[in-house]
Amino acid sequence: MRILIVTDAWHPQVNGVVRTLERVSEELRLLGHTILLLTPDLFRSIPMPGYPEIRLALTRPGAVAERIAAFDPDHLHIATEGPLGQAARRAALRRGWSFTTSYHTKFPEYLRARVPVPESLSYYLLRRFHNAGRGTLVATQSLADDLERRGFDKVRPWTRGVDSKLFRPRKTKVLDYPGPIFLYVGRVAVEKNIEAFLGLDLPGTKVVVGDGPARAALEKQYPQAVFLGKQEGEPLARTYASADVFVFPSLTDTFGIVILEALASGLPVAAYPVTGPLDVLSGTKAGALDRDLGAAAMRALKLTRKAARDLALKHSWEACAEIFLHEMERAKAMG
Repeated sequence: MRILIVTDAWHPQVNGVVRTLERVSEELRLLGHTILLLTPDLFRSIPMPGYPEIRLALTRPGAVAERIAAFDPDHLHIATEGPLGQAARRAALRRGWSFTTSYHTKFPEYLRARVPVPESLSYYLLRRFHNAGRGTLVATQSLADDLERRGFDKVRPWTRGVDSKLFRPRKTKVLDYPGPIFLYVGRVAVEKNIEAFLGLDLPGTKVVVGDGPARAALEKQYPQAVFLGKQEGEPLARTYASADVFVFPSLTDTFGIVILEALASGLPVAAYPVTGPLDVLSGTKAGALDRDLGAAAMRALKLTRKAARDLALKHSWEACAEIFLHEMERAKAMG
């Protein structure tokens, strides 16, 4: 099957969307499918204000339509709602191409955290964008339920995976700080609610891995925390395995792949009972959920690394790719 995936999220960004599309594409190619990603680096682009690592493609629907037509895909998947996603959607509607979408980010909540834009308006625009397709893929059941309540139709399940060979328990520790070590990994930005973690009265050391527009201010405000900057691959995997608890303070993520990476590393997770953590950790012995994040972090200290690892092993990128392929074939069969 020839599948073209349009995404505004791409390198040099380091986030769950990029990681998901990369890994799913790799798995599908291993299965013999032909995958093309239409990304901002293929066009002239400008940095997004406040997020220079995010490049916004400067193009027009006609140029995007030409690239899609040249590849002649069996199916078109629009992964994001940015400039490329908007151009691809417009081109598909004009030319009668069927397509699917995926919902990765709670933009209304993210936008509301920065500027006074009503969430109802943002959700109206997103609903209009996604409902034009043959299906909207979402990572969790709680997110699906929320979107359906907001009028999104054709919502389809699509879970996430983890590289359990890279992210694994290790005997050697690379974090030499007073314990216990509470770890956060992710973008350092206001919408991630990191201050809820950094402001906790916890024993030991708080460690932050990642970069973003809020890093300088948070480093100044919380001098006792350790900020290690962006990490990937083996260094990141070693950092996970050296901590005692992974703290996920976000209230707006749709899944949180870092949760699976932490679990695979044998790291129990502390989080709020919201979309993502609620779907992955509820009813397990691998994480603690509480509206009091500090209480969750302390409870997570008592959980076993084996329980965390066992839960992560139930998730794989192979299974994630198979679900994605099934949804592409289902949408293609609809005509």
